[in-house]
Amino acid sequence: MAELSAVVFDMYGTLTPSWPKSVWDEQKRVCAAPLAVPENEWIAALDASWHERLTGGFGSLTETFRAVAIRAGASPTDAQVAEAVELRYAAYRRAQELRPDTIDTLRALRNDGFKIGLVSDCTHDLADQWDDLELAEFFDATVFSCHEGARKPDPRLFLAAAERLSVPPEFCLYVGDGGGDEMAGSGAVGMHPVLLAGEDWSANHAPGRPEAAWTGLRAETLSQIPAIIAELRAAAA
Repeated sequence: MAELSAVVFDMYGTLTPSWPKSVWDEQKRVCAAPLAVPENEWIAALDASWHERLTGGFGSLTETFRAVAIRAGASPTDAQVAEAVELRYAAYRRAQELRPDTIDTLRALRNDGFKIGLVSDCTHDLADQWDDLELAEFFDATVFSCHEGARKPDPRLFLAAAERLSVPPEFCLYVGDGGGDEMAGSGAVGMHPVLLAGEDWSANHAPGRPEAAWTGLRAETLSQIPAIIAELRAAAA
């Protein structure tokens, strides 16, 4: 095994807890009123446009909300769209919750000399506010699907992370909850995938997750990642 020198993380369900759909729906619901779209119809319209939103198909969050509102039968003004966007940003910030060991794990990896990257299937909510998040300072490179025009398991996302870290993929450990078939996607480019599966993992399903079929490396907490790296290094030696 090549000498590991970087760790690439997924965001949702990995650095944050796995959330039930109700949490995501609440973030969507608060944006409906300014657009004059019934809440359930707005949630349904956002769900139906999930792939397009993840890959930045509509453009910015403002352009996205305008396009989705029109699909839902509304004709929002610029002021209405702007209000909905601000409510979305605010709801996203309120809902942010890191795992209790996220910051300590990132700090430990940084102190051990590892480069740290992110590959996230996300809409502009995360990308636009990334620099304001507590964990952002620990990351050397980020890859957001909404900026790349692709979503997991597209190999271009994982290769972009390695390139921006200036580290060959085979020198990278990849840590994720498995959503979007990211275990296979990261492994296909030469990274070493670790499935993060704690108690919240079994309680909340994510599309494309390998579930019980995964037989590779596995962790229940982020704080186990440094020990996994040490075991891999020892095995390689």
